[in-house]
Amino acid sequence: MPKTIGNPLSWTFGALGSAAGYATDIATQASADPDLRLETRRLVTGDLRRALRKGWDDLSAMRSDVLFACMLYPAIGAVLLAFAARGNLTHLLFPVLSGFALVGPVAALGLYELSRRREAGQEVGWGAMFDVLRNPRFPRILMLGLFNGVIFMVWLLLADAIHAATLGSDRPASLTALVTAALTTPAGWVMTVVGTAVGFVLAAAVLAVSAISFPLLLDRNVSLPVAVMTSVRVARENPVVIAIWGLIVTGGLVLGILPLLLGLVVVLPVLGHATWHLYRAAVV
Repeated sequence: MPKTIGNPLSWTFGALGSAAGYATDIATQASADPDLRLETRRLVTGDLRRALRKGWDDLSAMRSDVLFACMLYPAIGAVLLAFAARGNLTHLLFPVLSGFALVGPVAALGLYELSRRREAGQEVGWGAMFDVLRNPRFPRILMLGLFNGVIFMVWLLLADAIHAATLGSDRPASLTALVTAALTTPAGWVMTVVGTAVGFVLAAAVLAVSAISFPLLLDRNVSLPVAVMTSVRVARENPVVIAIWGLIVTGGLVLGILPLLLGLVVVLPVLGHATWHLYRAAVV
């Protein structure tokens, strides 16, 4: 029989299966080798408040540099939304916006570097954000970033499939028509509930894998499996605190997106700097 590429759903689930198998191999390796385990701390909700306060302090100290550099974020968001709208992909506008939670850890790499340098008493400036590219562990960071990118693409494929399975394969005529169908029809309600549930699962996976691993790779000479398993272990040992952090990130992104994406100029730096300080609180 001739080989075919397969439909998007079969490809998606195949990719997820491969990722799950790779994650299992990493977990087995980490549990078998005690040298791969870093010492972590128990977190409390007060750690979240301190991380956010320190994140705001970092932004206040480096306001001009950070805000100038972070103007790129709403610009990228606007380009993605324009592409979706002009490409007759209106039904993917909301998935694209919510996808900021999936790619946020990658976008914040430069902010982690600024917080690291300020904490170490080194010179900071917007140009220092690009020092990430010269980090000897950048290939590992890039591999982890590709994971987030794949999850983002998987989310868009699943969102498209959920829309087709509930509201049909026809594209909505406008954003107003899409919102009306989502809020006033039984099929739209199913789409909203299923889409929210799937998005929640993917966001939770990304949060567990990425919350600590990106700043850890930036800060210490550890392997990718060590960084990932340390992040997952922090999430497993502190489920309530990490869940609250996920809600804070989600709420902050919603507030940043609503005013024409311009709020991201402030929200993303605060969350990015705060993530660095949360990592410092979580890993000894």
